[in-house]
Amino acid sequence: MTAPTLTAPTVPAPELADEAALLVREIEQYLLARVRTTAHPLVTKTTAELIAEALGTSAPAAVAPTLSAPARALRFLPDWVLIVPLLRQLHGGGRRIGVAEHLELTALVIERYGWHRGTLRSASGRRCILGAQAVLFRLGYGDETTAIAAGHRLQTVLAARGITEPYHRWNDATGRSLSEVLALVRTAAAHARQDGERA
Repeated sequence: MTAPTLTAPTVPAPELADEAALLVREIEQYLLARVRTTAHPLVTKTTAELIAEALGTSAPAAVAPTLSAPARALRFLPDWVLIVPLLRQLHGGGRRIGVAEHLELTALVIERYGWHRGTLRSASGRRCILGAQAVLFRLGYGDETTAIAAGHRLQTVLAARGITEPYHRWNDATGRSLSEVLALVRTAAAHARQDGERA
């Protein structure tokens, strides 16, 4: 019987280690923002609410957690993994967002993952506009109705410029630039906000 050969563990590339550390930090921040701290596990009110009640004052208003784009490290995962319940829960799974927020997050995904044309995603995880929207949808940021309404907003901005082709084809046009794509998405988001299409 031969003794097993020992090999040194493989060391991840520095950029992947950085991505993993960023993902862990973002998950911790996300979870901390959603934890209600109470004086005792059986108490349902927060410590601040109990103090305010004892003093006869009003409790401070609850602050909604800040919505942030999905972690950059997720761009390396296959799209089907994004619908895993744990990832959806950590990234807002089922959270209701409005059209303006959806478009703002779409721009953030493109900035964070990188921009792509020709297909929904590149081999390295870069996304086109439609691909970025798909990431948000799979992770549970809003629903199909929100994504469709956001698409209509993008089409409206293009139509105002005299462009009739669908926004996903416009994204793929030769000569298109990242700055043009982000400008389109952010203009559509601004119009949605002006019209009151929030969460």
